[in-house]
Amino acid sequence: MRAFWKLAVVQAKLYWREPIGVFFTLLFGPALMVMMGFIFGNAPQSVFGGHGQLDVSTPAYAALVIGITGVTIVPITAVGRRELGVLRRFSATPLRPLTYFLSDILAPFAFTLVGIALLFLTAMLVYGVSFKGQWLSLLAGVGLSAVTFFALGHALAGVLPNARIATAVGNAVIIPMNIFSGAVVPLQVMPAGVQAVARFLSLTHVVSLLTGLWFRESWGAHLLEVAVLVGLLIVGMAVVALTFKWE
Repeated sequence: MRAFWKLAVVQAKLYWREPIGVFFTLLFGPALMVMMGFIFGNAPQSVFGGHGQLDVSTPAYAALVIGITGVTIVPITAVGRRELGVLRRFSATPLRPLTYFLSDILAPFAFTLVGIALLFLTAMLVYGVSFKGQWLSLLAGVGLSAVTFFALGHALAGVLPNARIATAVGNAVIIPMNIFSGAVVPLQVMPAGVQAVARFLSLTHVVSLLTGLWFRESWGAHLLEVAVLVGLLIVGMAVVALTFKWE
């Protein structure tokens, strides 16, 4: 356990030195909120059931941060360290792969939680966005979503040969998901065909779960989303176990 925490501190320091990762986990959410608030405001609209666009978009923006971090930042960072030979040095120590994996996701997980908290504070304090749910329940939803996407990110890192390809694949995956999942534009205003396609995107289930918890819906109302995320988490961990290598 002592080795885990020492390594986790080192990983957090290394993560802090990566400006792109820090931006997307800490600052992207609040910056997006300010930009969207300036463009659309938060006036009640009938299409959103009397809520404002920011009321329904705030938890979706949290999903957006999770998706970008998990599918792009995590695999690019992991593959980059493997390319630089950082992991090869660990192979000469008694460190177990599971210990390294857990310490490696702790830094982006913590930074993502802080970034989402800043996003929520910006939404509520600047634009008067109302939160109707329970904080612990929402935190659990954010945690499940983040761990799932970070596991998928490490799964991508296990099958991709270098950081350049990881960047291309990550962008090819996350950009369509951001557009069609409701993370950027609410699904309520999209055509029926887009909404049908969105059901097959993993990020859509994060948006749905977090939005439901934001408006105090029960976990029982989102069993499909939970099942999909847990299933993806299991698949991601299985791929990590099969593909992880120190070099």
